[in-house]
Amino acid sequence: MTPDLRHMDHALRLARRGLGNVWPNPAVGCVLVAVDRIVGRGWTQPGGRPHAERMALDMAGPAARGATAYVTLEPCAHHGRTPPCAEGLIHAGVARVATALTDPDPRVAGRGHAMLRAAGIEVTEGLRAQAAAALQGGFLSRVTRGRPMVTLKLATSFDGRIATATGESRWITGEAARRHVHLLRLMHDAVMVGAGTARADRPALNVRGFGPVRQPVRVVLANGAIPPLPHEDADHGPLWVLPGPPAEALAELGRRGITRVFCEGGGQLAAALLAEGLVDELVGHTAGVVLGGDGRAAVAPMELAALADAPRFRLAETRALGGDVLHRWVRKA
Repeated sequence: MTPDLRHMDHALRLARRGLGNVWPNPAVGCVLVAVDRIVGRGWTQPGGRPHAERMALDMAGPAARGATAYVTLEPCAHHGRTPPCAEGLIHAGVARVATALTDPDPRVAGRGHAMLRAAGIEVTEGLRAQAAAALQGGFLSRVTRGRPMVTLKLATSFDGRIATATGESRWITGEAARRHVHLLRLMHDAVMVGAGTARADRPALNVRGFGPVRQPVRVVLANGAIPPLPHEDADHGPLWVLPGPPAEALAELGRRGITRVFCEGGGQLAAALLAEGLVDELVGHTAGVVLGGDGRAAVAPMELAALADAPRFRLAETRALGGDVLHRWVRKA
């Protein structure tokens, strides 16, 4: 592996720390390297500021002069609450900037790279672009499609059931799988359920077991009244109740800056999202228990006339998780 790839991989690992914490901004990582020595590291901080480049530059201080900056997304070029990161890299005197992706935000869209080149800085683009695009899927979706990336989680028996015929569901999967769900909530901006789940379960929709964290927004898609859910506090994020069909609700979430949504059901909402092509990633937690055909299905009827009409996904990851199996699938292009 070349030094360029190794340092960009490092930057991508740093960027992951921002997932679920930085919306509406992208989760970016930055590594500053001078004479084969890392002199600064940064990632987008909770709430979106400071940016990764600013954090790395502050850590490096004078050592940034002449260094190479590895950044997972094109440095911003517009003035907001903080000066542009491209400007900061120029003033710090870096000699080279290597990036993974061009930022599709119209306020940037190549302007950051152009600013750097105009200042005499060498720019290398496209380093680990595929991995960076997967990491930035939520941000890219919001900017280019007007809606956040959607992850649909299904915790089921071996035969795809979420409860017995009587409604008993605690617990089908084990402790490791349930803890993984909280980790996934932590890595998303919002946790979403349908009205039926809100009425039947009165779910907390928060992150537990990871200490003080920035709690995700709780989203309930409902056209009518829902029962009282916990008020917003240190342990519960804002509660947004959105009417209308899923596509309209997701567009509204995009307008509000949400980039990554973690959907936990129920079956009607899961079916609607899948039928409308709105699911970007499937996460399954499957237990070694069989509940039978009279058990409650994870996905409501989709009225598919032919197998060719069924949404298809590509297997991205599978592994044991305690006594269960984790499998993650991404939508086929």
